[in-house]
Amino acid sequence: MEGQGRKDGQDGQGVQDVRDVQGMRDVRDVQGVQDVRDELYERLRAYEGRAAAVAGSGKDPVNEPMIRHWCEAMGDTNPAYTGPGAIAPPAMLQAWTMGGLSGHTDRGEAYDELFRLLDAAGYVSVVATDCEQEYLRPLRPGDRITFDAVIEAVSERKTTKLGTGYFITTRMDVRAQEEPAGTHRFRILKYRPAARGKAEGLTATDKGTARSGERRGGRSLRPRPVINRDNAGFWQGISAHRLLIQRCGACGTLRFPWLPGCNACGSSEWETVEASGEGTVFSYVVMHHPPFPAFSTSGEAGPYAVALVELAEGVRMVSNMVGVPCEKVRVGMAVRLEFLRADPELELPVFRGSEG
Repeated sequence: MEGQGRKDGQDGQGVQDVRDVQGMRDVRDVQGVQDVRDELYERLRAYEGRAAAVAGSGKDPVNEPMIRHWCEAMGDTNPAYTGPGAIAPPAMLQAWTMGGLSGHTDRGEAYDELFRLLDAAGYVSVVATDCEQEYLRPLRPGDRITFDAVIEAVSERKTTKLGTGYFITTRMDVRAQEEPAGTHRFRILKYRPAARGKAEGLTATDKGTARSGERRGGRSLRPRPVINRDNAGFWQGISAHRLLIQRCGACGTLRFPWLPGCNACGSSEWETVEASGEGTVFSYVVMHHPPFPAFSTSGEAGPYAVALVELAEGVRMVSNMVGVPCEKVRVGMAVRLEFLRADPELELPVFRGSEG
């Protein structure tokens, strides 16, 4: 099996060119920036081609429990992933190389050196932008995974809405039973955060709109949702206190989050169904760090629960839990949809749990 795949965020949008992720622009395109020699970039380029991991090995062989958990979380019912002769979903390629909470001991020193160099220069923040995968052979239960990784590329300095920094691309070559199995490219932006309200690309219309993390009336604001032509209908429904789910116009499959096409049949025709608002907690996490007062009901930087809720209609969505202490949230807990006025400009769907 040969092919190429890409992984991207929840919104379902395709991976963008790195110069356009979250409004990112090449610094050379910014009017008035002179073509000056970037001495730091010259030092960073010296790391291209150096090892990021050598002779790494997966902590577990490819196995059926992990495949099952992945498919359940993704809602993937492809019969190729179950039964005799099953294979692993190709998109799990990176999962077999992950080090877990204890990490890997085979990471190359060059990668840590590169990060220390950027940190010392003030580029202390990091955000993942995209990844690309190429699949060379199917992975089957019992396969032993090994890998090597290399720092493939460091970009010139770029200016983005987040700040100014450098894109770093790492390529991992994955093997199964010592045979090439696939390639995983992972790209991050290591950047110096822009001063609030001073980021390049801010337009006049942005100045009158609340921004993520901004403080008003002595309290922090929640991050603003990214609204585009593919999900605008969802947010229009929220403003009318209606939780709308897409239904394929061709095969009738329900889907969430909103996407321009059907995952089941590929049709671009769709209509909406209003959710009943009933659901159960399918999974959840309790966020302790970093502190973000905007998500706390008390306005303090305390822990809060984020749940993956399975709606009565069968689709799942991520949202905050309210009405129950975060330490009492449990898988299977019944929840009911509510609409939270987070601030004068933002209303969000949340779910109220019941301890009973």
